[in-house]
Amino acid sequence: MSLNKIEQARGLRVRSPQDLAAGIFMILLAALALFLARDLPLGTLRQIGPGMLPKSFAVICAGLGVMLALTSLVYKGEQLQGFSWRGVIFVLGGAVLFGLTIRGFDIGPLKVPQLGLVVSGPIVVLVAGSAATDLRWKELIIFAIVMTTFCALLFKYALGLPIPLAPWLLGI
Repeated sequence: MSLNKIEQARGLRVRSPQDLAAGIFMILLAALALFLARDLPLGTLRQIGPGMLPKSFAVICAGLGVMLALTSLVYKGEQLQGFSWRGVIFVLGGAVLFGLTIRGFDIGPLKVPQLGLVVSGPIVVLVAGSAATDLRWKELIIFAIVMTTFCALLFKYALGLPIPLAPWLLGI
C-alpha cells in the first residue's frame, strides 16, 4: 500500500498541534473582543464609529485563526510546547504600566499623577523590551526614545488626539 493511501485511510488528523492551538487561541481572542465591543456602534465608512476598529480587527483575527487551524491539518509542524512566562509578564506588565501612568490613577493611599506620553512611552518600551532574553539596554533605550517621539508626533500632532504629553512639565 502506498504512503498516500495510508494517509487517506487515516482520515483527518492534526499534523501541527502548535498551529492548531494558536488558531484556536486567535479565534477565542476574537470572540472575546467582539463580546467586549458589542455595545460600540460601528458607524459607516463615511463616519466611522468607535466599534469599527476593534470589531474589524476581531473579524480579521478570527479569519486568520481559522486559516491557521485549517493549515494545521495539512502541513506538518511543531508539537505543542510550553511558553515563557517571562514574555507574558513583561509585555502585559508594560501595557498595564502604560495605562496606569499616562493618565494617572488613585488606588487607596497610592496616588500616581498624570505622567503623559513622555514618561509612559519609554516605560512601556523598556518594560516590554525586558522580555527579550538577548536584551541590549543601549539599543532598547534608543528605541524607546525614537518610538515615543514618533508616537507623540503621530497621535498628538498629526492626528490631533487629546493625549497628554507631559502635563507635569509642559502643562499639555
